[in-house]
Amino acid sequence: MRISVRVKPGTKGATRLEKQEDGSYVAFLHARAHDGEANAALLELISDEFHVAKTQITIVSGTKSRQKVLEW
Repeated sequence: MRISVRVKPGTKGATRLEKQEDGSYVAFLHARAHDGEANAALLELISDEFHVAKTQITIVSGTKSRQKVLEW
């Protein structure tokens, strides 16, 4: 499966994932975009949401961008 995710790091409140009308997702992460913390939090969120092991999820593009493509 391949999904497009717009990441919003450093948000207050709970970490959550919202599906958009176009089929993409927006991830609100409490973790900051520093030393890969936001990417690790995103993988944890996707793993929990889609019941997939974190080791199976790959960031195909956008490792240093807020717009990411993930695949598993």
